[in-house]
Amino acid sequence: MLVLFMFPLATMGQQVPLPTVDLGATSFTDGVGGPGLFLQEILEPFHASRFNGPGGQMLPGDNSVTAFAALTEVAYTTHYKFLGAWYGAEVLLPFAHVNVQTDLGLRGTQGGMGDLIFSPLLLQWPEHKVFGKSLFQRLHVVELVVPTGRYSRNTAVNVGNNVVSVSPQYAVTLFFTPQLETSWRVHYLWNSRNNDPNPVYNASSIQPGQAVHFNASVAYKFHPRVRAGVAGYYLKGITDPKIGNQSMANSREQIGAIGPGLWLATKPFEIYAHAFFEMGAENRPQGVRFVFRVVKIFPKK
Repeated sequence: MLVLFMFPLATMGQQVPLPTVDLGATSFTDGVGGPGLFLQEILEPFHASRFNGPGGQMLPGDNSVTAFAALTEVAYTTHYKFLGAWYGAEVLLPFAHVNVQTDLGLRGTQGGMGDLIFSPLLLQWPEHKVFGKSLFQRLHVVELVVPTGRYSRNTAVNVGNNVVSVSPQYAVTLFFTPQLETSWRVHYLWNSRNNDPNPVYNASSIQPGQAVHFNASVAYKFHPRVRAGVAGYYLKGITDPKIGNQSMANSREQIGAIGPGLWLATKPFEIYAHAFFEMGAENRPQGVRFVFRVVKIFPKK
């Protein structure tokens, strides 16, 4: 889901939200890969009827956000190696539609293209053995989110963020047995200033804070074409956002989620389906997210 919106908090004034990040869009066998072409379509419906403020306090009123995002990903990994890893690149193009209706003074609907995401250098290591167990790793040396999405300073709801984000990330998969595996992807997020903010901020710029977040999963392969398990995600803001040059205390975001997942190998696609039930939200909505992924891999011979 890609959506930027602001909502007032009585204890702190106007919220400066984090740009939307990868929450649950990676899961089973995430660290596994090799040379070739990778195509993926990700669909993310999301609905929340609870908005939480500082300390997880539920904000009053009848509040809801409903969003749908579709992301197309193309990645290519060469057969050439650097530091023992095959190197490659990827790009993701998102489209989103969002509707926000609250008793907090925020109402709006917008749809269109979101911010372009690309990783100009990723490193995919081949299988290694750790205590006899198979380990796969991938490092996105840098992932950039550039402000190509639909954005207007005069609307409270946008599908573009009007900031540049930098998000290096590391993915790993460990097979305890040929059937049982766990996968993790850890991200760091830095955001630039938005120099054209909504007039409600009464400032020449705003800047979202920095954050760390991860996706994690455990899955068992019950059949050569079926894998099932549990997946989750967690996000934590680690620095205060800013309005102008003023840091906003008690406004760092937090969210966690967990839920079931399923992988099906069909011809010619692999299909992933997940449901995530959010909890522990601070300074953001809390709801239910669904992630559907359709993957096609063309291995390089």
